[in-house]
Amino acid sequence: MQLIEFTDKGLFCRLGNFYIDPWKPVDYAIITHAHSDHAKWGSKNYLCHTLTKPLLQARLGDNKYETLEWNESKTINGVKVSLHPAGHIIGSSQIRVEYNNEVWVASGDYKVANDGLSGEFEPVKCNAFITESTFGLPIYCWKDQEVIFENMRNWILANKALNKASIIIAYSLGKAQRVLKALQDFDETIYMHGATYNMHQALINANISLPKINAERVTPETPREKLKGCIVIAPPGADGSTWQRKFAPMSVGVCSGWMHVRGNVRRKNVDGAFVLSDHADWNGLLQAIKATEAEKVYVTHGYQSVFSRYLNEQGIWSAEVKTEYGTEDEEVVAETTEDKKELVDGE
Repeated sequence: MQLIEFTDKGLFCRLGNFYIDPWKPVDYAIITHAHSDHAKWGSKNYLCHTLTKPLLQARLGDNKYETLEWNESKTINGVKVSLHPAGHIIGSSQIRVEYNNEVWVASGDYKVANDGLSGEFEPVKCNAFITESTFGLPIYCWKDQEVIFENMRNWILANKALNKASIIIAYSLGKAQRVLKALQDFDETIYMHGATYNMHQALINANISLPKINAERVTPETPREKLKGCIVIAPPGADGSTWQRKFAPMSVGVCSGWMHVRGNVRRKNVDGAFVLSDHADWNGLLQAIKATEAEKVYVTHGYQSVFSRYLNEQGIWSAEVKTEYGTEDEEVVAETTEDKKELVDGE
């Protein structure tokens, strides 16, 4: 039974008449998480995890939202649906779909390492598993989070010794919150770009637990003296912008799984590279798939061809699926008009 179909609008459950992470407007959309490549504006009804709702409201505005807790189920047109932790970002969920003892799981984006903020990935046994493959090559193997955090802290201290500001480039939703966790022992104000600060406030207003730090948005009125030697978190769109110049002298560090490859570090021409990813590495992908005991594995965005071929060689039936996911990690950042003006004007 093809319980979930792969259509030009997204992942479609015909029996339940709902879509999972559709990239075009539909009547009923179940959302795995609030990144812009998985959560699109325009659908009539949205179902998501409780922690995802305020993030969707911040990014998509007011809509008809319905929420579930993890492991809570809902029956939609005779199809049982439940949400399970994906470990990708705050509120991220895998979608379990069951009908007539057939179980499919759409994982969205996920990571198996527990970051202490996003909920720990929960393997869900199923007949068919739909997996990402963002880092589906053997070269991608992540270090422990605390090792990366320690490197980041030492980099900041070295910058301070030279009276340089430390600008950390990280996605506003996901990595920015993990960076705060790395910086929670710094007894000083952490400055933020508008896009990062807006998402931070959305999380705070939703009573979502975050590391306790004093965060301040950088505005045109922020005195330049306060920015000397400071710590700043900014989205990828701010890197190299005129907005960034106000922090000079400065060092720029990028948080991304792509920093695992030295050529990417050279091309970015950055001072610090922190291999911090919200996606599973090669071993994490294999670990997750094995734990599901799935008979069939459908591979979406990333290194679909390589990863799917490897699974087949290991005796796991696999096929590639073309989707429109993946742009969030290609530096598409949801910014307000005001935030974009900051980047252009330098103020």
